[in-house]
Amino acid sequence: MSSVATLAAFALTSAAVIIVPGPNLIYIMTRSIAQGTRAGLASAAGVETATLLYVTASALGISSLIAKSGGAFFAIKYLGAVYLVYLGVRTLCRPPSIDMDAATPTTPIWRTYRDGAVVNLLNPKVALFFLAFLPQFVSAGASAGSARGEMLVLGVVFFVLALGLDIIYATAAGAMGSWLRRRGRTLRQLRWPVSIVYFALASYSIFA
Repeated sequence: MSSVATLAAFALTSAAVIIVPGPNLIYIMTRSIAQGTRAGLASAAGVETATLLYVTASALGISSLIAKSGGAFFAIKYLGAVYLVYLGVRTLCRPPSIDMDAATPTTPIWRTYRDGAVVNLLNPKVALFFLAFLPQFVSAGASAGSARGEMLVLGVVFFVLALGLDIIYATAAGAMGSWLRRRGRTLRQLRWPVSIVYFALASYSIFA
């Protein structure tokens, strides 16, 4: 089992990685601004549920199969881009009269959670990240079973840190959305910027 020192080093390294805003945080903040804090928190829960699934897949060796299969990797990547484009188009097609009222979200929370999970699940780069990152902190000479257990523990630590930061960003972005609402900003005024963010994330997922 990983030592306390190893876990501490892993936590610090993970925090340094997580604190830099990436596609997931941008996505969560966009949902928070457009639909309120509840939507942002649901998105964060969905995104990090997918993170746990990828951690488990990495520990069990499933992610390595995705990494070795170029066809599967690119299929998942392009499906993720298509889904982000779909979210952007869906935002544009919403009735322009709907107001950004966080108290009465226009999208069911379960759907917002699902969207977050799907967006992260359809990003195979997450699998590659955990395949490269987690083994660096596994005890030298650990058996296959012990290594899997350690990777799961490390993955849970990463999950907790990531979810905590997501909650902070979602709450802050939700407050920004409330500030915009108080100044008369509506979904009609924000749907183009929000959609552009989704389209940009789709492009990033393909070309980055």
